Amino acid sequence: MRRLNLHSKSQIQSNFTTLQLCNFTTKQTVAKDTFFHKKATLNAGGKLIDLGTPKVMGIINLTPDSFYAGSRMPAIANALQQAEKMLTEGATFLDLGAYSSRPGADDISEQEEMDRLLPVVEAIAASFPDAVLSVDTFRAKVAEGAVKGGAHIINDISGGQLDADMFATVARLKVPYVLMHMKGNPKTMNQLAVYDDVFNEVFDYFVERYHQLKQLGVIDVIIDPGFGFAKKPEHGYALLNRLDEFNTLGLPILAGISRKKMIYSLLGGTADDVLNGTTVLNTIALMKGANILSVHDVKEAIEAIKLVAVVNI
Repeated sequence: MRRLNLHSKSQIQSNFTTLQLCNFTTKQTVAKDTFFHKKATLNAGGKLIDLGTPKVMGIINLTPDSFYAGSRMPAIANALQQAEKMLTEGATFLDLGAYSSRPGADDISEQEEMDRLLPVVEAIAASFPDAVLSVDTFRAKVAEGAVKGGAHIINDISGGQLDADMFATVARLKVPYVLMHMKGNPKTMNQLAVYDDVFNEVFDYFVERYHQLKQLGVIDVIIDPGFGFAKKPEHGYALLNRLDEFNTLGLPILAGISRKKMIYSLLGGTADDVLNGTTVLNTIALMKGANILSVHDVKEAIEAIKLVAVVNI
């Protein structure tokens, strides 16, 4: 694990002072570097999930226009087949999204999102009752409907910024929440990918938003730096390079790098061509402390987890 340079240590000390002011409770531990006690369990629908061993979240898009065509499963039968495949290959979570969040994607109504999402949530919950289902939505009403239909986790790309009711809804439903960093919305985010220091801006965002969630009584929070969301490729690599420093927050980290532009902008091709590049970056994310890999290709992600565990980085 990379040693922090003096600037990074100083910045983290400053950020941790902010954490203390937010009444964060952390316990310093000593490993290969000095970090703070990191939450290693997740209660999802009464299932206690150990994140001490990294887990895989399989992506199933219920949209006709998600950026990777291989993830599009608009029909219930297709989604059920993909769910079975991913669970058989070792996915712990299935992430279901019915609103395309690719850059420039068209907006759809709340009702259309629910019409796409809820029947699939209910069908997968009925067919695979042991599966842990996450719903990718920034709308509180959609999230609530999905949880009532059998979902267990809310995965919000906006971190509560696009629906003022989201945080209160998560607190009331008592479900785990994936807190992602993004600026703007899918239509505007590319124009907002401007940072003086992307790591520190994202870190401070997590401190502020987690404090709000904690004040509301939300227990299980997972942080996601939001690779590709209001981030140019160089911002994504800067965040990946310093991913281990997010461990100071004491929260599980989700890395969603799978087949994204930050890979094929360097290697060439399209999202269809970068499975190998995805595996390389997933491996780096694991070495830097990622607890959950959000992926389109479960088998390869499981293999990366097994190999990193054997090397015992």
